[in-house]
This record gives sequence, C-alpha cells and structure tokens, in this order.
Amino acid sequence: MDEKTDSRKRTKTKEKGPLAQLMEYAGSYKRLTILGCTLSGISAAVGILTYLFVWVVARGVFRAMPALEGIGVLTRYGWYALTAAILSSAIYFAGLMCTHLAAFRTATNMRKRAAAHLLHVPLGFFNANLSGSIRKQIDDNAALTETLLAHNLPDAVGGIVTPVCGVLLLFLFDWRMGLTCLVPMLISFTFLMTMMGGMNATPEEIEERRKKGKIKAMDFYNDYQRSGERMSAEATEYVRGIPVVKVFQQTVHSFKGFKDAIDENSSLAAKYSLMCAQPYTWFTVVLNSSFMFLLPVGMIIIAGSGSGWEKLADLVFYIFFAPQLAFMMDRIMYVSNAFMDAHEATFKLKQILKEAPLADGQGTALPEDAANDIVFNNVTFSYEEGIHPAISNVSLTIPKGSTCALVGPSGGGKTTLARLIPRFFDVREGSVTIGGIDVRAMKESALMDMIAFVFQDAKLFKKSIRENIAAAKEGATEEEILSAAHAAQCDDILEKVPGGLNAVIGTKGVYLSGGEVQRIALARAILKDAPIVILDEASAFADPENEALIQKGFEALMKDKTVLMIAHRLSTVKNADRIFVLADGRVEEEGTHDELMERNGLYARMRADYEKAAAWKIGGAA
Repeated sequence: MDEKTDSRKRTKTKEKGPLAQLMEYAGSYKRLTILGCTLSGISAAVGILTYLFVWVVARGVFRAMPALEGIGVLTRYGWYALTAAILSSAIYFAGLMCTHLAAFRTATNMRKRAAAHLLHVPLGFFNANLSGSIRKQIDDNAALTETLLAHNLPDAVGGIVTPVCGVLLLFLFDWRMGLTCLVPMLISFTFLMTMMGGMNATPEEIEERRKKGKIKAMDFYNDYQRSGERMSAEATEYVRGIPVVKVFQQTVHSFKGFKDAIDENSSLAAKYSLMCAQPYTWFTVVLNSSFMFLLPVGMIIIAGSGSGWEKLADLVFYIFFAPQLAFMMDRIMYVSNAFMDAHEATFKLKQILKEAPLADGQGTALPEDAANDIVFNNVTFSYEEGIHPAISNVSLTIPKGSTCALVGPSGGGKTTLARLIPRFFDVREGSVTIGGIDVRAMKESALMDMIAFVFQDAKLFKKSIRENIAAAKEGATEEEILSAAHAAQCDDILEKVPGGLNAVIGTKGVYLSGGEVQRIALARAILKDAPIVILDEASAFADPENEALIQKGFEALMKDKTVLMIAHRLSTVKNADRIFVLADGRVEEEGTHDELMERNGLYARMRADYEKAAAWKIGGAA
C-alpha cells in the first residue's frame, strides 16, 4: 500500500459521520434528540405487547373450541391490547415532539454556523461563487437534515427495537415459524444494500470507480445533488436575465447553461431511478410476501402437530406480526435515504466551512496617518492555484493625499489590484502596505475603517434612504446624514420621493435610477469619511445628468483623501496625479496624462480609441 493511499484511509477513518456532525450542530438540543429516540424505542417495545395480548386471546379461543364457555375472561386481554396500542402511540408522539424541536434547532444552527463563517471569508469568495449555489448549500441542505432528525432517526430506533424484541417472540412460540419470518427480511436487506452501496465514498473513490466502469447507485445520487446546485445557481442567473430575453424576444434556449443544468439534473435523476428500479421492486415484493413463506411452513407444522389449535394460534400471531417487521424494514430504507441527504448536507456545509477565513491581523500597530502611502511591493495574485496570475509582480506606490488611476484593457487586472487593498483577497506573493504596515497585519475592523469603496454596481438595502446612508457610520446623527446626502448631490432625490429620508427603497413606488442609486451609495461613503477612497468606475452606468452630479459628489468625497480610481472612461483620469496602465496583470506604463501621451504607447492608443468612440455619431463618424 503506497503512502498516499494509506494517508487517505487514515483521514477517512478519522472523519466523523454525518450523524455525529449533526449532533455537534444540535448543541444542547442533542439531549432532546436522544430522549426522543429513546421514547420511540419504548413506544416500539410497548407496541409489541399489543400483538402479544392478541396472541393470548387467539390461543385461548382456539383452546376452548369447539365449546367457547369461559372465554369471557379473555376480554381483559383485549383491553390490554387496546391500552398498549394507545400508550405506544402517545409515547411515540412525545418522542416526535422532542426530535422535531431538536431537528429545527439543529438546522437553524447549521445555517447560523455557515452564515457566521461567511462573514469572515474573503469578500472575493462571493465573486467566485454564485448566490444561488451558496443559498442552496446553506438553506436547502440544512433543511434536508430535518426529516432525518425529526422522523427517520426515531423511526430507525423503533425499527431496530421491534425486530430485536420481535425475534425473542418469534422464537419463543415456534422457532421454525420465527425463522421463516426472518428469511424475507434478510433477502430484502441485500436488495437494500444494493441501492445504498457507495454512500460514504470519497470523491477520489468515486472517480476511481468511474474509470473502472463500476458505477454504483450512490455515485449517480451524489452527481444528482451537485447538479441540483448548478441548476439553482443557473436559475438565479436566468431570472435576472429575463428582461434581456423579453426585450430581444429570445427563447429559454438563450440561456444554454440553465437548459443544460436542467437536462443534466433530469438525466442523473433518471439514471439513479433506473438503477434502483429493479432492486427496489424486489425489495418491496420480498418484504411484503412473508405470508407466502409462512402459510406453507405453518400448515406443515400444524399438520404434524398433536396440538393443532395452539399451533394455529401461533400461525395467526406470526401472520399479524410479520407485516410489522416488513414495515420496520421499510422505515430503515427511508432512514438510509435520509442519511444520504444528511451526508450530502454536512459535506456541503463542510465545504463552506473549509473556505479559509480571512486571517485577522494580530498586530496592534496602525499608521500614524491612515492616509499615508499605499505601496504594492512585488505583488503576485491568482484566483486559483496553477492558473495564469491575474496580477504578476506588480510594484507601485500611491502617495499620501494623491489621486491615482488604474486604466488598461478589460481583464488587465485593475479591479483585482484595487481589491487587494481592503483584502477582498490576500496576495500570493509580495505585500500591500499602508504607511509601511502590511494590510494582513492589521485588524480587519481597523482596515475597513480606513477604506471607503464605491463599487461600479452599487447595492442598496431594501430599507429607508436614511438607513442606507447611516450604514456607513454607527450612531450617525440626522445632521450628519443630511450633510452627506447634500454633499453627494442627493437633494433632488429626497425632494421627489415621498417621505424623504424615510422613504423605503423598493416599496410604494420608491424606485431609483442607476445614477440615483450611485449617489445614495456615494453619500454612504462620504458619511464614512475614510482616509482612503477606492472608486471602481462609480459613474460608468450613469446618464450625463447624473454623471455630472456624481462628479460633484466625488469632489466632496475625495477632498484631503488618498484616492485610487479604476477608470474605463479615460476622460475622468486626465487630472489624476498618477496614472498606472495595466495589461495582462502587469504595469505597462505609469505617469501623468501628459507624460503618457508623449510616450505614444498603450495609454496614447487607448486615448485615441476612446476619443474616436466618443465622437461617433449615428450615420457615421463626426
């Protein structure tokens, strides 16, 4: 056995099963789960008494035949049977109450744990993972565990207690009939294992089976679950793109990714169903045909017995009790299915929790002046290991109090480089420093306090305009909020919407244009009053009127700040103190506007193309 295989096996051995992981999420509610399962087991044991009392009655009747005098005393056993049945149901109900409470709390804790972890992952994680996929991994997969803990787990305990106690009864009356009852259970169990084979396989083991052509049912099931995530993510993107589809009169096939995801999900579901069809059919047929085994065996035993009526009473008991064993086996099958869902849920949640959180700096030192120089020192960054770097060995300095711009062809690394400052991602090599201190050595909260980031596609909460602006500063006064709104040129917005600052965005007709949304976001950044400002082409989608107002807002935001602009419209960077031209993740040129134009390099060519595009008119060039 090679070292790699041995290490993999050791890792797999140490890994906790899905149930153990769920109990960790349950916390103090773990006791309720145990109590509920215990009550379910007691319920199953009490339920068996019902059949025992029925057997007593049947035996008494058969013994007294043909004369039935004196069997009135057996009536009390009928009442015992009824009492046992009612008591069993009541105990089972109490057990389910406990397991339901524990199940809901466990699912809630799973969601809370994942959400809390997401607060500490690099912000770039949300760029790389679609919101629909994240939602399914957290919300839907947590919900999958509720059925297991609320119903299937206590049923499994009952499903174990019933056969264990039942076996004692089966062999107590007539071991031959008892053994006959167990035969269909054992046969059906083999079919059950066929359907559940490969449930806890690792991705490496599944891939190895694929290469050998030995695919198991659970391999299809695992693929089916993953295709569901892709379909959920693609569905989210499809809904967002419906306006484009309607405007251009396209069909659903315009979203090939969504259609492919649906087709893949459907195909995998069909393959899994077809693979399980034959074993499930045999499982059901064999499990529910115990009477076919019992009747011939019972008749032979009765015919060869000197006490035929008593053996007939035994046969009646077995005929009534055997279906209960089948019922419990059916429950165990559903428990196995629920365990597969739980395994998938815990696996997916673990994938999120494995995402390395942003390491919070342990250093207490901060720049004396937060608006100090920002320095990129031999910075290299790639989104995935082994992929061509998005940023390659970049060194540049943004002096204190200056306004610098990043320009360049699309995909050149401008946004990626800027997002390394607030640690959307951490550099692979090199360092980013503010005032000589590595951003990775700073407390995350302290770093965030130093930076205001105005995104290209600003997002507002479905809350009042006041709350959207005040999100930048805890405890902001009314005067500070109004002052920030005024500086961001939002006066006309507050005048036109009913309620002014109290207007809730997205309700009662309060809908803002892209430029207006950007101005509200700008007011939020102004209120924060951070010494470092990063502008990711914040006016790119604004109309000329809104752009003019946004530019005025920039003046208030950028005053006495260290500013880094990501620019696509080259007209906005002409007066920048320093312009850095990025291409293929490298700094190709740097200097002022005039210096770069004199070099007649990439910047000059981009500027010429920009002016040509700006001068274009319908019907031909100007």
